[in-house]
Amino acid sequence: MTNAVPPSKPAEILPDGAIPAATLVIMRPADSGGPDEILMVKRATTMAFAAGAVVFPGGRVDPDDYLVAQRHGLGADEADGAARVAALRETLEETGLAVGWPSLAEKEVAEVRRALLAGTLLSGILAARADRLALESLVPFARWCPNFKESRTFDTRFYAVEAPAHGHELTVEEAEHSHIFWASARDTLMMADRGDVSVIFPTRRNLERLAQASDFSGFSVHSGQFPIELITPWIEDRGGQSHLCIPEHLGYPVTSESFERVRRA
Repeated sequence: MTNAVPPSKPAEILPDGAIPAATLVIMRPADSGGPDEILMVKRATTMAFAAGAVVFPGGRVDPDDYLVAQRHGLGADEADGAARVAALRETLEETGLAVGWPSLAEKEVAEVRRALLAGTLLSGILAARADRLALESLVPFARWCPNFKESRTFDTRFYAVEAPAHGHELTVEEAEHSHIFWASARDTLMMADRGDVSVIFPTRRNLERLAQASDFSGFSVHSGQFPIELITPWIEDRGGQSHLCIPEHLGYPVTSESFERVRRA
C-alpha cells in the first residue's frame, strides 16, 4: 500500500505554501588528495527547521533576488535565476565566502557581508559597485520539495560550484549556525553513520550522489546525465516496513530508507 505522494506525481505540482529556496554545494580539491571537499554548516539548535543538522549553505529566495536575476539577464526563467542569486547571497551571509563574485576583492568581503546581514539589498550593492555576479558558474543538479507535516515546506533548487580562491577564515553567521567545516561527501556520510553529525533525508541522499564523483568536474558530467525533476519523497510499504522513497531515474544511488531511521527535519 502506497501512502502520500506516488512516484508518478507531475513534477511541477508543489505542495501548498512551499517556500522557494536554494542551496549551494561548494567543492574544492583536498590538500591531501582524494575526493573534493564540500563546505558544510551545522545549523543552530534553536532553528525551527533542521535544528542541529549539518547542511549545505543556502536559504530562502528573497524578492530582491528576482530583481538581481532580471538585471543579469536571467529573467526568462525567473525562478532559476532568483535561486542562483539566493544561493550565492546566502552563502556569503552564512559563511563569509564570496562565490560567483569575481570582482569583489577579498579585503572587501567582510564589509559586504556585514551590509547584507544589516539588511542592505544585494541589488543596491551591485548597482553601486557596477558589479555582476557569475551566475552561469553554478551547475544545477536537483530540486527537492519534501512535504513533511512536522516541518516547513521548502521548494529548494540545488547547485554545485567550484570554491573560489580565498585566504581568510570562514565563519558562520551565529544566529543560524554553530559550526563550519570542509569534508568530502564520503567523510560526512561516515560522520553521520558514527553519530558524530546529524543529516536530514535530502542532505543524505545528495551526499550519497555527490560521493559518486571524485571532483567538481566529474560531478558536473554526472549531473548533466540526469533530468532535474521536482522530488517530493513518498512513503511506501516494503516487506511490511515503511520506507521513505524518491524516484530511481534521477542519479541517486540510494532511493529509499526505512522511515524509522529517517531524520526529516
